[in-house]
Amino acid sequence: MGFEVETVIKIAAYTGGGIAMGLGAVGAAIGEGYTAARANIAISRNPEISGDIFKSMLVGQAVAESASIFALVIAILLLFMDAATPSLLKAAAFLGAGLSMGFGAIGSGIGSGYPGGEACFGISQQPAADSQLTTNMLIGSAVCQTPAIFSMVVALMLIFIDFGNAPLTPTWAAFIGAGLSMGLAAIGSGYGGGLAAGASCEGISRSPQSVTNVTTIMLVGQAVSQTPSIFGLLISFILMFKSFPESSMLATPMALLGAGLCMGFGGIGPGIGNGMAAEGAVRWVARNVEHSNELMRIMLVGQAVSQSTAIYAMVVSLVLIFVV
Repeated sequence: MGFEVETVIKIAAYTGGGIAMGLGAVGAAIGEGYTAARANIAISRNPEISGDIFKSMLVGQAVAESASIFALVIAILLLFMDAATPSLLKAAAFLGAGLSMGFGAIGSGIGSGYPGGEACFGISQQPAADSQLTTNMLIGSAVCQTPAIFSMVVALMLIFIDFGNAPLTPTWAAFIGAGLSMGLAAIGSGYGGGLAAGASCEGISRSPQSVTNVTTIMLVGQAVSQTPSIFGLLISFILMFKSFPESSMLATPMALLGAGLCMGFGGIGPGIGNGMAAEGAVRWVARNVEHSNELMRIMLVGQAVSQSTAIYAMVVSLVLIFVV
């Protein structure tokens, strides 16, 4: 049974919208649940300041919710979007947009829950450091949202940019690969950034006077943790904007789709691993402030080694795009 082009576009848009919101709800809910769980433990330890803990919980949950709001925006656009120039290529772009935003919201939602939860618990231990903990929580959580923002940018480009007379094959695979590259790579960076941010709140609650050292190392560690998602963004841009000659061979679109999968999956582990390295450094610098420089140096060396696997994935993706 054949379908008209408009029908195929609607199928892709509705599927993409469902993927964007369905997957986008996963991470935020887990992150918010973690924040609430830690808030309950905090209140049981120090019921006298339950009001302050409750407010911090709501703020932390609100930031974690951002990733799912991004997913909601993309889902609504896909559900009610009318393609200006209907084509099967636009259908592939809509599906790629949903994949980018859906997967891209998971890590950021979960990651943002860690600083929220640890800030609530820290306030129960150090009520006088409430302001410092809240500020650190907001900074750390905001950085965790960066991969989700990258994913939303790629999704919006796929939805709104008119790619002109690009050939259907192999460009359809490039658009879906672009969504997978960005969405999957964002998972590790969002989650890894949350590990570092959560440890920073724990460190400040243990030693409020170390806030400057802790925040500095947290931001450096988070910056390195974001690089796999930046690699994913780079491959997505290449897949979206490089001109591919028309081809009837199945191998050509599969190479482009493989490039997106390679970089997407290849960015998950390094993002989480970099976050683990940063988590260890940030947590312990609060206990050994005098050794903060040494801890940062070891963290960066460890992250560099962990990062190498994401570089391997990017190299293979570039070979699939430009060589194969």
